Amino acid sequence: MRMSQEFAPARAAAVHCPELTAHSLGRGPRPEERSAMMAAWRRDLARTLADDLSPLLSDDRLDVTISDPEPLTGADALRRIGEVAANGLLRCGSSGETALLSFDLATALALTDRSFGGDGKLTGSIPELLPRSAALMVDEAAAMIAGAITRVSYGDAPPPAGTPMRGDVIIRSESAARLKAFDLDAPCVMFTLAIANRQGCEWRASLAVAAERMDRLLPGASLARRARPAKRTPATGMAAPFANVPLALHVVLAEFDLTLARLQTLSPGDSIPLTMGRQVPLLVGEKVLAHGSIGTAEDRMAIRLTRFPTPDFAEGFAP
Repeated sequence: MRMSQEFAPARAAAVHCPELTAHSLGRGPRPEERSAMMAAWRRDLARTLADDLSPLLSDDRLDVTISDPEPLTGADALRRIGEVAANGLLRCGSSGETALLSFDLATALALTDRSFGGDGKLTGSIPELLPRSAALMVDEAAAMIAGAITRVSYGDAPPPAGTPMRGDVIIRSESAARLKAFDLDAPCVMFTLAIANRQGCEWRASLAVAAERMDRLLPGASLARRARPAKRTPATGMAAPFANVPLALHVVLAEFDLTLARLQTLSPGDSIPLTMGRQVPLLVGEKVLAHGSIGTAEDRMAIRLTRFPTPDFAEGFAP
């Protein structure tokens, strides 16, 4: 039946503002939620660092505070850090986000002094380059901080089984600009980490994170991303990009033993008898792919495959 008239909507379709639609589309938490998540992240990270850094600093009882985030551009953050500092590019969080951790050279030396049992006081004498001991100490502290950020990013929820709960230092440089932690015009946030012991010493570090990465480090953000996992198909050795990866194969024709004394007396012209078996292994690295017999093909040495002893490994390679 054909309608004799057309219908028009009684009113225009609703158009929702970005503030209402952003959260449901997975673009991040609402402002009030983000504020609460940030407060929890700072609180938990401070507590975790107080425990984690204590063994590094002669088992001091530490008080750690983390400042409110200060919004900056990438260029402003680099100016704040200065041209020379003990900088490390961290990989942390459940999704491997990058963050820039910086100690000024005086603080790096003071922390090193405390780690060796000194008083850890800041001094006016600062070398142009950090000694090796100070560089190693800063790397260790940075790795601890990266690991703490990773653990704290899960909040109160347990991580999935088998998830690595650590962070690491990707690269270190005395020039923060070389680490390219964020674009110069990109928005980022900077925190001041204040580490104090009960003897009156306080050491400060700065942590700068691109604003978009910061949201993925907050507790609960990783769980929200896992709520709607993308549908994936398992990768196979016969599909791109793996199918075109070249593999180096080698054939072991013979193996033999020599004593160390005989090995030391070898000289040009010596003969070593070899015994070749009927079947020789074809290997990928140290893994046996197949066995075969040695022969010729078109005047060239060749191997004729006779059996695959490990079917699971050889799947997709069999002729």
